[in-house]
Amino acid sequence: MIDFLKEGVPTAMETERLLVRRYRLDDDETLFSAARESVGEVYPFLPWCHPDYDIGETRQWLATIEPEWEAGKSFSFAIIRKSDGRYLGGVGLNRVDEHPTMNLGYWIRSSAIGDGIATEATIGTAGFGFTHLKVIRVEIIMSVENGASQRVAEKAGATHEGVLRNRLLLHGRGHDAHSYSLLRSELRSGPHTARSLLDTT
Repeated sequence: MIDFLKEGVPTAMETERLLVRRYRLDDDETLFSAARESVGEVYPFLPWCHPDYDIGETRQWLATIEPEWEAGKSFSFAIIRKSDGRYLGGVGLNRVDEHPTMNLGYWIRSSAIGDGIATEATIGTAGFGFTHLKVIRVEIIMSVENGASQRVAEKAGATHEGVLRNRLLLHGRGHDAHSYSLLRSELRSGPHTARSLLDTT
């Protein structure tokens, strides 16, 4: 186990509108329903959300969450609206290499797009990484064809560092990718900043 995890890492955080918490096994029906709703928007850039996606795949993935967390490899969170408990999508951090750097990814269910949810969750989750995972850099990488994801990174205050040639392989085709990064000193403070909670397990 990575040293910082021995001290304990909160499994949930709050932002102004959101509860961002570690996925649970009983999120299966909720996650599956949101994914099925969102295939048209998500599938082009996240191939896991494919037209034949079934609940068995959901359950198989959820079973990996806690082991990956305990190993310090990835930290996957459900995005929940505090006002009504509705599941809105997912956000997560995964380790890039041996350096204290993590990649941040996000997706929002189709019916919740356009309300700034991804930006709020991104700012909160990046702050979580800096505070609790001791990372020095958060990276956000997306296909140059994924304008919506690019706008989220920019609204979150990430710095565009360039275009990486043939960085992603999606549906058998190489995609150039935008490379964005966030440093602790650049993270915007305000209502979207994460406030960590007690362990919810």
